[in-house]
Amino acid sequence: MTLATDSHLFFAQATGAGPNAGLMNIIFIGLMFAAMWFLIIAPQRKKQKEHAKLIAELDTGDQIITAGGIYGEITNKKDDCFVVRIADGVKVEIGKSYVLDVVRKSGSSKN
Repeated sequence: MTLATDSHLFFAQATGAGPNAGLMNIIFIGLMFAAMWFLIIAPQRKKQKEHAKLIAELDTGDQIITAGGIYGEITNKKDDCFVVRIADGVKVEIGKSYVLDVVRKSGSSKN
């Protein structure tokens, strides 16, 4: 090929996309959003609801583990926090959202 034909091919315009190319892009974006919803957002919302239920069911005497890894027993419930006994004579206040799990419910003999 010569330089003249190479430059001619370089500057040649590509054929235009079909009339439905814009619609296909919108459908593709919608499908990607739906996939993100079902794979990421929906399971996270389910976890949040389960955690909120766990927090609502906590009562004094329940043994818990905090997000920081501290084990303790709930001695008092307040509006936005729990008073937790972590050792003899040591009580701390923790936010309700920092309760990770229940180790043992009050009245239960399971450890």
